[in-house]
Amino acid sequence: MADDVKAGRDAQLTQLRSELDAIDARIVEALADRLRVIGVIAAFKETQTDQIRDEAREAQLLDRVAMRARDLRLDPHFVTRLFREILDYSVRRQQDHLLARERGPDQPTVVGYAGVEGAWGHLAAQRHFSTRGPNVEYRPFPTFKAVMEAVKSGVAHFGMIPIENSTAGPVYENYDLLAQMDLALVGEEIQPVDNCLMAVGNVPVESIRRILTHPNPIAQCSIFLAGLPHARVEAFSNTAMAARKVRDDNDPTEAAIGSEEAARIWGLTIIARNINDQKENFTRFVVVGAQHLPCDTRVASKTSLIFVTRHEQGALVGCLNVLAHKGLNLTKLESRPRPGAPWEYVFYVDFEGNLKSPDVEDALKELTAHVISLKVLGSYPIRTVRRPAPAPTGGR
Repeated sequence: MADDVKAGRDAQLTQLRSELDAIDARIVEALADRLRVIGVIAAFKETQTDQIRDEAREAQLLDRVAMRARDLRLDPHFVTRLFREILDYSVRRQQDHLLARERGPDQPTVVGYAGVEGAWGHLAAQRHFSTRGPNVEYRPFPTFKAVMEAVKSGVAHFGMIPIENSTAGPVYENYDLLAQMDLALVGEEIQPVDNCLMAVGNVPVESIRRILTHPNPIAQCSIFLAGLPHARVEAFSNTAMAARKVRDDNDPTEAAIGSEEAARIWGLTIIARNINDQKENFTRFVVVGAQHLPCDTRVASKTSLIFVTRHEQGALVGCLNVLAHKGLNLTKLESRPRPGAPWEYVFYVDFEGNLKSPDVEDALKELTAHVISLKVLGSYPIRTVRRPAPAPTGGR
């Protein structure tokens, strides 16, 4: 009797799982249909002058799907979160369609990143180049400098380099490398960073005595780490390399901090999740190339510069006023010591605008009168866009 009941339940579970498989297949097919229409829209926009991204329309769409979710007794926040990802990917596909006309047909592409599989740079590279299709090889290098040297020498076509974190701040090493090396910026990527603590087995967090990770996650997870007074935290060259080291050591008192993907790749068990000091934790990566790539003016763009001001009162203010008078929105200002010149500084500036824009061209001409040297790193599509406001949870 009991065996018959169990067999009946097993058959029912199998049937339900088959229904889920069929629903999942329809979801994937619907996504493919949506992307097919996106491709047609992208081709249509080739002859238009409008910007690719229409934030007002996106907000309206999210409001519609949230209302539909409530009608179907679904969580509207869950549904809008899914649709934000779909919208972001759709915009990337349209942008890539326009940019492909300028860079030519897709060729096999090598993208370098620092570390090993599962590193945040690896994940950011996959995220950024996902619309390029299967002709992309993601190649690891031991350091950020090695990545940039590979791009400069032609070993890699592009390199994915972290430049700042929303919690830990700038990655100064890479700002300095950009000033030293003759490379261009051709893209940026915003990678969500959800740090996890991982070990060789499902061991208690309290039993960990040694934690390996890159210095940035140490800063990003300071509150969590302060709660483990018996664990010694050691800086490692890369988060995914730290995960590999923990696997190789096979010591249950060791742990690494890194991505969930790194834990999966290197066969570790996640013993603590969501250990960031701040829930909203992101790293901005820049894509370096050997030369500038043109950026279609219909794609919302950002331009990056490096300059050295004259050593006189008000020199920096004069430079910033040039951008302000041209209506160019400053998004980043960073300073670094100028090598060989104590108390003088190199300034890094990002602003919204395209090198092809007359306002940007005029601003660069005016800047030359205020600086000792000016290096244009490049223009590229903005990833740090304002998201539409979340859909309300109340009634209509």
